[in-house]
This record gives sequence, structure tokens and C-alpha cells, in this order.
Amino acid sequence: MPVLNRIADRADEIAEWRHDFHQHPELLYDVHRTAGKVADMLKSFGCDEVVTGIGRTGVVGVIRGKKKGSKVLGLRADMDALPLEEITGLPYASKTPGKMHACGHDGHTSMLLGAARHLCETRNFDGTTVVIFQPAEEGGAGAKAMIDDGLLDRWNIQEVYGMHNYPGIELGTFAVKAGPLMAAADRIRIDIEGVGGHAARPHKAIDTVLVGCAVVNALQHIVSRNVDPLESAVISIPLFQAGHTDNVIPQTAHLRGTARSFSPQVRDQLEKRIAEVVEHTAKAHGAKATVTYKRDYPVVVNTPKEAEFASKVASEIVSESHVKMAIPVMGAEDFAFMLEKRPGAFIFMGNGNSANLHHPAYDFNDKAIPFGTSYWVRLVENAMPA
Repeated sequence: MPVLNRIADRADEIAEWRHDFHQHPELLYDVHRTAGKVADMLKSFGCDEVVTGIGRTGVVGVIRGKKKGSKVLGLRADMDALPLEEITGLPYASKTPGKMHACGHDGHTSMLLGAARHLCETRNFDGTTVVIFQPAEEGGAGAKAMIDDGLLDRWNIQEVYGMHNYPGIELGTFAVKAGPLMAAADRIRIDIEGVGGHAARPHKAIDTVLVGCAVVNALQHIVSRNVDPLESAVISIPLFQAGHTDNVIPQTAHLRGTARSFSPQVRDQLEKRIAEVVEHTAKAHGAKATVTYKRDYPVVVNTPKEAEFASKVASEIVSESHVKMAIPVMGAEDFAFMLEKRPGAFIFMGNGNSANLHHPAYDFNDKAIPFGTSYWVRLVENAMPA
């Protein structure tokens, strides 16, 4: 069965929902408008339960099928945006300066809402569907907050499924694989203290800018010379703050970054070597440095049975030839916390030739809506046939 006709007929309306979410982006847990609209829509669709405030601002909708089977599936979408200034120039561009939906969570939320409406109308399944609208995916671990608030146990969710759009994958194509799919993501904080002074007398100072540059360069050697070349690892330092004017050598410098890995051994190695390299590099320059290493999101690991099932469902929507074997990526996803607790699968959906995720020119492709929404519906109907 290809894209469902009723969903195709409603694709423009679902796109309008997305445009509204896109115009009003909200960050992390501060998604009150988005969550409020989601809850109101779920109630209007006729969900059997709508519960707000799970994981601070998460929303849960419960839809029971025609038959009251014991199986319970969880379908998850994320709601939060990013702190970026949008440059798309679209008619529905962000109305909030410094915030935009640069990762497509507006599309994810709208597609799951479209599926929820269809499932409420048809209820052509034997069991219970729990639609999960999560805050704070972008660095806030909203999935963990919802789990800690009882999400999985309260509704006895047995399997969990997630989806993310993917620029560079052809529209009308899905990609999935069993096992590790997305990397663990850890946070690095580096604070350097030197000796401030006059920029014209550097010999009387210990220049924290120079030390920080040496640290950034030295950290790259960990990946190239310490990690097994057959393993995957990334160390990036996107934030470097030091100084306030052009004629003063700053007393301190502050660096922030991320470390990505797939295996526990490499994760341990990165944590150990980052601390050693930073502290000894700073010491070699006469400065002091402290490292705070915080383990953040775990690896996204799809369980084999559920990944195969997700692939089969996707092939019903777009044909087998358009369901690809996903290539693991170093991006991270807090859906990993759910997959640590329950079997399930995370699938990529093609966004076509768009700007990259987290880019100020990115936009979710509305033409993907029928594929993603139909996937959710067919996943429920296949997993719990009436």
C-alpha cells in the first residue's frame, strides 16, 4: 500500500500546521505555545487521554484501537527549535529573532499529529498507540526527562519508534539499520587561566588565546593518533571565548565543545585523553586548565527485530527500492534514552536536496509529509492488526 489517500488529501492542511509551528519556534523546555497547541489538537481529534506536563512540557496522547489488545506502541516526535537566526526569507519564516526550526521538528510534530488524527478516526488496530511529543531534544535531554517522569511505565509502552528527516536523502526514501545508528554525544568545558597583560608586552604575560589555540590543535591529534582508525570519533570545539579588546592579553579563556563516539571503549578513551592533553598543553605554556567532561546522550541503537519491521513498513509506503541501509552518523539523538529502556527503531526520512540540518537556510520539505504521516499510520496498523 503506498501513501494513504486520506493523508495525501490532507497534506496541505498538515503543512499549514507546520508553518504555524515554524513561525513560532521555542527552545528546549520552553515550548509552552507548541505544547499547548499540540494538546488542544489531540483533544479535538478525540484521543482517549491527553496528558500534559510529562517531562516538564511534554505532551502524551493515548489512542485505543477498535479491539482492546494488550500491545502498546510509543511514537515520538520532538517539538523544540534552535537558537539560530533564520535566513530563508519564506512567507512563514520565524517571527522570533534568534530562534528557528532549523532541524525540522516542526515537521516531525505535524506529521505525528496528522497520524494521530487518522488513527483516532479509523482505530483500525488492536491495542494502544501512545503519541509522544517531546521537548528539549536539542541538548536538553527531554526524552530522559519524560522517562524519569514515568512515560514508559505509566502507559506500559512496550516498543518505541522515532523518525527524523534527513537532507541529502532523496524525497520519498527512508533509511534504517539495526544496531548503532547515531553517536554518543558528550560535552566538553575547558577553562584556561594564564596571566593577563599589555598586548605590546607579551613576554610579561601568559597568553590564554595562544594556549587555547594550542589546545584546540592538540585535541585533534587524539582522533588522528590515539583512536583506532577503524573506530569512529569526533572532537569539535565550536566555542572559544577570550578577551574584550585589541590591546589586552586576556587572563582567562573558555572553550566549549563536543566529543562523539560509538563504542564504550572509545568514549572512555576520549574522556581520559581530552583531560590529559588539555592540562599538559596548558602546563607546557605556563598556564593552568581545568576540564569538565559531561556524558550526555548515549548511542542510538536500533534493536534488530524492530529495525527490520520499520524497514518493511517503510517499503509499503515507498517500495523496497526506496528503503536504504542507513549509514551511521556522528550526530546524536536523545531518543537513545528511550531505546535504552525499550526495543524500537529510529528511521531517517528523505528531505531531498535541502540545506543541512542546523543551517540558517534549512527548511523541512512539505512534500515529505504524506510519506512520514503514512509511515506512522501503517506502522501502528501492521504492528497491531485489527
